[in-house]
Amino acid sequence: MRFNNSSTLRANVMDQAIQTLLDKQAIYELSCRYMRGLDRLDANLLLSVFWENAYCEYGFMNGDAPTFIVFAISALRDHKSNQHMIGNTLIEVEGDEAFGEVYFHAYHKVKSDTGFDDLIVAGRYLDRYERRDGVWKMAYRSERVDWSRTTPTQDPYYQMMPDSLFGGRLDDAVYDRTSRYKTAS
Repeated sequence: MRFNNSSTLRANVMDQAIQTLLDKQAIYELSCRYMRGLDRLDANLLLSVFWENAYCEYGFMNGDAPTFIVFAISALRDHKSNQHMIGNTLIEVEGDEAFGEVYFHAYHKVKSDTGFDDLIVAGRYLDRYERRDGVWKMAYRSERVDWSRTTPTQDPYYQMMPDSLFGGRLDDAVYDRTSRYKTAS
């Protein structure tokens, strides 16, 4: 009897640990889709990571997710390019609610009086997530800026490798999976 109780307890603990890992992965992927949405100017993808009553708090813009998305895409649209990266990610799951701290670096190539500047913003997202009907989404996202840097762009790579494949927005290759079926003869 004691062996069965111990085995059942271990199985329950293991099941809970696996579920927590699955929850953390689902939550982490929300930030990955959020970053892709920003870089590709994909409003539908951005909207998909938020609950309909989610609140976005950035200081320069505070309000509902659709209002933030319009603001963000409008701000990023004139940039030559963007790349948002995720760093340290700590997610604490508490039942159907979770809290996250997600470090980020956001690169922006922006027009300047002398050509282009590289604007880098680094900080953290402080999030609250909710699981509703088995689905995780953001209920709250706040951006905290820890540092930034702006310098004139110096990118000789474009001149050295003009035939490189470059990223795009909604026309980016990430949306065309059929192109990934090429094979060498």
